[in-house]
Amino acid sequence: MAETTITGALCGVIAAALVEKGVDPALAMALAKRACVPAIGIGVQVTKNKAKRRSAQAKSASKNLSKAFKMANEKLRNKNGQLRKGKTQADVARMAQRLRKKMDTTTKGDVRKTARRAFER
Repeated sequence: MAETTITGALCGVIAAALVEKGVDPALAMALAKRACVPAIGIGVQVTKNKAKRRSAQAKSASKNLSKAFKMANEKLRNKNGQLRKGKTQADVARMAQRLRKKMDTTTKGDVRKTARRAFER
């Protein structure tokens, strides 16, 4: 309510100032009204994109990568937490990626889904 009162008063002041400068009163009122319309309603509206749900596969991959980083850090760090001599954080990341890849593949005794499907037919 207060916003509309203030806006109306400002429109009146703008119109009066334009008339003082020598602008036609009808044109001054039209310009003042146009200047007082809130700019939020005009122009491009920004819509917030809905966040996409993470797939089960993506969750699994990130969990495995997290576990792999923990394992790689254990192997490449000393007891005091420093990296072993000659090793870098890049070595840790490389090892973690290799470990994650091993986690995702089937191991001896595991049966792949495709093999199971072929056997059932």
